[in-house]
Amino acid sequence: MSAATAAGRFFERLEFPADSKLPDLPKLFDPQWVWLMCESRLPADYGEPQRIRIRHFIHNIGSSATVSYEVGWPAERYLPPEHFVATVARDGSLTANRYPQDPRLPGLVRAARPDTALGLVNEHVLSLPARRARVQLIRYRPLYRAVLRHIIGKVRLYARVVRPADFDSFLAAYERSRQSGFIVPGLAGYWADGGLMWLAQVQGRNLRSLVRKGIPPPPDHLLNSLELLWQTPLDHHNLRPFNLKRAYRRALRSFRHNLRDVDETARTLNCITDTLDPFVRSWRPTCMAHNDFYDDQMLQLGDGRIALVDFEEIAPGDPMLDIGNFLAHLRWSSRFARASRAENCRQYHDRLRAAALARFRWNPHALALREAVCLFRVCTNALRHPKEDWRDRLSAGLSLVADTLG
Repeated sequence: MSAATAAGRFFERLEFPADSKLPDLPKLFDPQWVWLMCESRLPADYGEPQRIRIRHFIHNIGSSATVSYEVGWPAERYLPPEHFVATVARDGSLTANRYPQDPRLPGLVRAARPDTALGLVNEHVLSLPARRARVQLIRYRPLYRAVLRHIIGKVRLYARVVRPADFDSFLAAYERSRQSGFIVPGLAGYWADGGLMWLAQVQGRNLRSLVRKGIPPPPDHLLNSLELLWQTPLDHHNLRPFNLKRAYRRALRSFRHNLRDVDETARTLNCITDTLDPFVRSWRPTCMAHNDFYDDQMLQLGDGRIALVDFEEIAPGDPMLDIGNFLAHLRWSSRFARASRAENCRQYHDRLRAAALARFRWNPHALALREAVCLFRVCTNALRHPKEDWRDRLSAGLSLVADTLG
């Protein structure tokens, strides 16, 4: 059996429009090339995988494209998943790395390996009389950030890894998060040169799971805590204001590129931008805000309090944009989650929207604009986490944006 035929059994080829500045882009989705790339970086006795799954697709059109892959093995092999990242660039280079190698996250290699992780904890957090550490990968977005769990005896810490150049703003955002009404994990230590921060573990239930099960917290529990963040003094020390224009334009460029042959969706996109373009041009930050506020960023503790576990985007922003972003994620889930979960998301969307409008006396149209522009950005999920039906998902998402705008 040829390598191409073998690879096709556990990796599904995806196709995207060509990028003239990145002629090697199709290789990142070619089963034969992907498997040979992975195989060449694995021990010889690993054998064939059960599946190769694309986790992220990051495409800076005309400049670079990065794809991350998760390789899973048959259960009887008792092997943990492996992660690989491949990048093509405009200069013609094509690079590939096996996790935890990441050129933009230099601290990740030491943080991800049990022997060096223990040394880092002993150096930057506290000295522990242990011989080894266990390390679990929680989340990984290549080139941007990673979350690891360090388990040393009875001590459990979450290690957050970012690019060293971003660490000062990351630390400043953490300090700001403590001025909200949310419970925030305690800071155990940090290694600035490696872009690494250790936070204490918080026991709780994921808020997204609770929303989808129909047992979410009352909206006022979220609004009470979030409002305290909005009321903190507005300053720019180590915090770059949220750049809505850049985020919107990047999403728009991606949609225009990937939907250029889908006429009906392109017309929907043009109608959307007729409304959103002037809003984005006029938008300005007005206070401190979370800037990426939605259900998967929080936990509910046993006593009902809410813990905020993702805070790195805190900076000058807009209160209505925080709520609009939460509503946008709920609206997306109400379309793409399973039926019962989707209905629970729809109901919580309506409850949260009504509570925010009543409490802050916001203009409904102003909130709808913010929900729509946030949902526009959420639509990039169809491309960033692609499946075979990515075109249909993207088209359906943009239809939701149009519905939000009325």
